[in-house]
Amino acid sequence: MKDESIKKVLLLGSGALKIGEAGEFDYSGSQALKALREEGISTVLINPNIATVQTSEGVADQIYYLPVQPYFVERVIEKEKPDGILLSFGGQTALNCGVELERSGILKKHNVRVLGTPVGAIMNTEDRELFVERLYEIEVKTIKSEACENINQARHAATILGYPVIVRAAYALGGLGSGFADNEQELNKLCEKAFSFSPQVLVEKSLKGWKEIEYEVVRDRYDNCITVCNMENFDPLGIHTGESIVVAPSQTLTNTEYHKLRALSIKIVRHIGIVGECNVQYAFDPESEDYRVIEVNARLSRSSALASKATGYPLAFVAAKLGLGYGLFELKNSVTKTTSAFFEPALDYVVCKIPRWDLSKFRGVDKELGSSMKSVGEVMSIGRNFEEAIQKGLRMIGQGMHGFVENKELQIDDIAAALHEPTDKRIFVISKAFHKGYTVDKIHDLTKIDKWFLYKLKHIIDIDEKLKKSNINTIDKELLLEAKINGFTDFQIARAIGLENDSPNMHKAMMIVRRHRKALGIIPVVKQIDTLAAEYPAQTNYLYVTYSGVASDITFDDKRKSIIVLGSGAYRIGSSVEFDWCGVQALNTIRKQNYRSIMINYNPETVSTDYDMCDRLYFDELTFERVMDIIDMEMPYGIIVSTGGQIPNNLAMYLDEENVPILGTSAHDIDNAEDRAKFSSMLTNYGINQPEWSALNSMDDIQKFVDRVGFPVLVRPSYVLSGAAMNICSNNDELVRFLQLAANVSEDHPVVVSKFIENAKEIEMDAVAKDGEILAYAISEHIEFAGVHSGDATIQFPPQKLYVETVRRIKRVSKQIAKALHINGPFNIQFMARDNDILVIECNLRASRSFPFVSKVLKINLIDLATKVMLGVPVEKPNKNLFDLDYVGIKASQFSFNRLQKADPVLGVDMSSTGEVGCIGEDTSTALLKSMLSVGHRIPKKTVLLSTGGAKQKAEMLDAAKILIQNGYKLYATSGTSKYLTENNIPNTLVYWPSDKGAYPQALDLLHEKKIDMVVNIPKDLTPRELTNGYKIRRAAIDLNVPLITNSRLASAFIQAFCTVKLEDIDIKAWGEY
Repeated sequence: MKDESIKKVLLLGSGALKIGEAGEFDYSGSQALKALREEGISTVLINPNIATVQTSEGVADQIYYLPVQPYFVERVIEKEKPDGILLSFGGQTALNCGVELERSGILKKHNVRVLGTPVGAIMNTEDRELFVERLYEIEVKTIKSEACENINQARHAATILGYPVIVRAAYALGGLGSGFADNEQELNKLCEKAFSFSPQVLVEKSLKGWKEIEYEVVRDRYDNCITVCNMENFDPLGIHTGESIVVAPSQTLTNTEYHKLRALSIKIVRHIGIVGECNVQYAFDPESEDYRVIEVNARLSRSSALASKATGYPLAFVAAKLGLGYGLFELKNSVTKTTSAFFEPALDYVVCKIPRWDLSKFRGVDKELGSSMKSVGEVMSIGRNFEEAIQKGLRMIGQGMHGFVENKELQIDDIAAALHEPTDKRIFVISKAFHKGYTVDKIHDLTKIDKWFLYKLKHIIDIDEKLKKSNINTIDKELLLEAKINGFTDFQIARAIGLENDSPNMHKAMMIVRRHRKALGIIPVVKQIDTLAAEYPAQTNYLYVTYSGVASDITFDDKRKSIIVLGSGAYRIGSSVEFDWCGVQALNTIRKQNYRSIMINYNPETVSTDYDMCDRLYFDELTFERVMDIIDMEMPYGIIVSTGGQIPNNLAMYLDEENVPILGTSAHDIDNAEDRAKFSSMLTNYGINQPEWSALNSMDDIQKFVDRVGFPVLVRPSYVLSGAAMNICSNNDELVRFLQLAANVSEDHPVVVSKFIENAKEIEMDAVAKDGEILAYAISEHIEFAGVHSGDATIQFPPQKLYVETVRRIKRVSKQIAKALHINGPFNIQFMARDNDILVIECNLRASRSFPFVSKVLKINLIDLATKVMLGVPVEKPNKNLFDLDYVGIKASQFSFNRLQKADPVLGVDMSSTGEVGCIGEDTSTALLKSMLSVGHRIPKKTVLLSTGGAKQKAEMLDAAKILIQNGYKLYATSGTSKYLTENNIPNTLVYWPSDKGAYPQALDLLHEKKIDMVVNIPKDLTPRELTNGYKIRRAAIDLNVPLITNSRLASAFIQAFCTVKLEDIDIKAWGEY
């Protein structure tokens, strides 16, 4: 039964999205809050991530945009006086914070009960020694490991266990600070890094090459247990599970093996005393049937979000109810609405999770996969067989691949080495190896991937070889159907049967196959996920499309008009939870206006793929082919392409050619804004200024242009999201070096070169227009100057330092653009301003990543407004002006450089942040301090190292240096900076660059000795020497967990903030109180 004494509950969120802790916690937190609300319990949420769905109106009763740290949580507890607290829905961030609150007696002091799994049990799973002891009590084998407090203990442990060993930091997420060591030298390096993240380091024997298996287990307080889903990693042990392709349910375990591990999972979960949801990871040796328990996560995790989406069993929802004291037998299965939640789902399909990496965005990053997680997002594909699921998944990652075969050829010199040392391209290396005649046995020896998977992949290759022997006239219906059942697209088939050479472009070639296939009656069917493998009659709205099936599970005769919203696909750098928020807001508005809402998306981390967010959810591809399959069946009234970022935006023109009704701005106008040349000539016609630019297709033309306008210039290929492959070049060497990279970005699109304006302010306009007239807008300004990508910049809204005249001009230009492009719906324009001159950088006719931030600070839901406009519902102009607000919002970026070994943590025009937070304060300094603390910066205790680039930046940092001295900080400075500070009478200690061999004190030594609390390092320019010296210091700061800022304007603002605002002066106010 439910515990009636619980009236108010505090839930801790996970903060900004980072590598290893991403959108899955928005999904699990939202579900938990929904479960509490259903019980009439008042909810309080602490989460500084303003872009999430859970921090929106109507999800929690009170929302605090504050850092998830013990100090702030205690202040909220004092104010809100909750009865209970939930720790397992906000990832490692919430868990660590909760353990800290319990240890320091804060929860006890305020009578707050931990709901669900008790903190004692959490500590038993988090602290390695306790964990091993607890499992030893019930005779369950774990990986032999030694917990070490210092480097000598670690060396001793490694000698006893025998190399190779794996080193990992305790209490760390996603394998942070972990790695394999084959000898003492490697061990020393790894330990130093691990100890900077954690007081305790574990050294354990490596079992590389064993299978990795996971079980998701649910237990209630009456000791009822079920396993909801088991999963198997395609990659063997040695690659972090967040970096592996994962298949559910497991495919290669025998019945005995499956039940042996299932029984063990339940035994472990009962013994530790988990209440709610938990995940058990095993290493399993297929030869001897021997096993080891790797770890137990006593919280919702990335795997549990995947398990929920893979089975349709709402784990987080059920876990929250169990935390309130319910038993499993008292809860209904909310998917089928008819059966109980006390059952184990059955699957009549196979699911693949594939990670998405963005390693090309980082200079110098290590591309090898190992025990530390580097992927920034993931996709989940559903198929009736492994071949279909894996091919679908490889397309969903969105990195230009068309499946397992028929991709552009990979250039690899040594295939054997690439198979043995996995990188992010490993699966495509397997494809190439098969084509080059490698056998299944040989690939298995090199990769240790189970032969069952390799035979399935070989099957795809065999079908591909058969296709290559036919052409459009000779291909028979059987072969075409076989290809479709095994996950081939019309595109892959067109390329295999040689249509590429006969058609003007691949889209036309694909259309020929599509028409041929439909004429033969080869059409896909829709299957539902009903959690029961159709054992009981159940009508669900959770669907996927496949060619393995005779008839669809659902009917298409609903009389209401339906609207399809296209989702945003895999999270990646530049497209993340912000677009999920936009999609969910659009779905809500569509339902309120009494249309049927349909979502197409395939990201298991999102709220938009939750089965109760819309009337029908298609968990499937966002390719032209699949979207058209669904449109052919659903016959929608309209389709929305403007809330899902760049993927749907790029489909607009193709859908329009098929006469699909696109709601909002027309595809023709979208193209006019996306195509640089068309957009630019439109600006010229209206007399609107833009940076001088030219689209050029030869080195000579580029040289001539640069000679005319002078350096620096910005170089970029057309059609990009988040500045992929664009660069600022400040001299000829850089230009030549960069263009060699750009040449292979695109052949038929010329390179755009534009004059880069230094020291200009960057300003954004997010707005909604109806028939070309602006209804509502939000103008925000970047703290950093132009040259830092808008997705990495720190943004303040409402703007604090803009001239009235600048604002007036921005509004005037935006009105002209909205009218010229006949905008209907959301749009975003980026401007550069220097002294009142404003220049237009670009215009996106879709929601931008700052929409949730400005909507929440302004308290006007811009997507709700935009959706009404697109549906043609009458709307009123909001009567609020952004200059009436008496508070400030600051959006800060979260970087995950600590996981990206060797990457240079310097900011530029290419986006590198993985997430964001947004905090509100009475003034800029308070809001900035909250948001900087939320993304992991700390207020330095005593010392700051300054190394401040060129003359301009040195002058900018002068006031900040003075304030630091006034506040009792000790300054260390590198040569140029030290000289400049001394000339201006600011006391400092000179430290030497890594290239000054033998001179003392060395900056790197001081960092290693933990004598520096914060590093401000601003590169003078991007020349190799400048980058190398600074790089060593920047990288050391990241690896040793010392806060680092690489931009002088942000550094000045942050220093100003922590020197003038004291922690105790920070207002603890809920969003609703501003």
